[in-house]
Amino acid sequence: MTPKIALGAWAWGNDGTFGHDFTENELRPVFNAAQKSGLNLWDTAFVYGMGRSEEVLGKFLRTVPRESYLISTKFTPQCADLNAPNPVTAMYEGSAERLGTKFIDYFWIHNPVGAPEWTRKLIPLAKSGNIGKIGLSNHNLAELKEAAEILSAEGLKVSAVQNHYSLLNRSSEYSGILEWCKDNGAVFFSYMVLEQGALSGKYDTAHHFPKESARGQVYNPVLPQLEVLNSAMKKIADSHNVGVAQLPVAWAIAKGTLPILGVTKVKHVEDAVKASELVLSDSEIKELEKLAEKADINTVRVWEKEMK
Repeated sequence: MTPKIALGAWAWGNDGTFGHDFTENELRPVFNAAQKSGLNLWDTAFVYGMGRSEEVLGKFLRTVPRESYLISTKFTPQCADLNAPNPVTAMYEGSAERLGTKFIDYFWIHNPVGAPEWTRKLIPLAKSGNIGKIGLSNHNLAELKEAAEILSAEGLKVSAVQNHYSLLNRSSEYSGILEWCKDNGAVFFSYMVLEQGALSGKYDTAHHFPKESARGQVYNPVLPQLEVLNSAMKKIADSHNVGVAQLPVAWAIAKGTLPILGVTKVKHVEDAVKASELVLSDSEIKELEKLAEKADINTVRVWEKEMK
């Protein structure tokens, strides 16, 4: 059974995005706690630390039975080996080796750079039996439809879509992508549901993100608005006896998506479990959306675009 939440290992790549380098000794208890709790769908990519995230996760995965986890990793066009006979297959092979498994449950085209050619080059891999589901990330609706048409001609389909989606970024909803996924039987993976911690209640005008980190550069300038938003969300969280961080996750689940949560501490896993069990009322969902709209914060990052 697929869990309600996927766990992200982006930060495990130590690529400077999060402002802290995590050691294997720090991350091993996180992996163990997640597996024990049943949150066993792991999302990573070669580009997260140029293989580092996959290497660390792979060391842990080798210590448990293959049937005890699901793995999601990605082909990133900008990292393609253009000298390889098939760059998509080449990146898959590198990822599979680092992760310690030939079978990848979800294999994604990370972004639409070079689309739709990469979709065509994915077809041989999809037919090899070495990947379970084809996913497209950071694609807009027109790009999704184009890829779906290419795959359909080969008896294949888009089974998953992964886009930035949060209370502060609902462009995949407004553009019709969520509806398209529902109509076409594709699972929508929502990443950055907590906006890299901005919606966790942990940061405010007195508690900044690491200054030199990529997320610090984005969210520190809007901490006043975030402080107001998180303070308002805390009142709803308190009524459920949960932390602020559980609300955006429960909201994303209620919207029919599968959130990806970055985990670097055991507490993050424990919070994810609580979030997966939290049920919000329709009125609470609407209130959260109104609060987020009032904050009026643009969180579209440099690698993505508005999903219009």
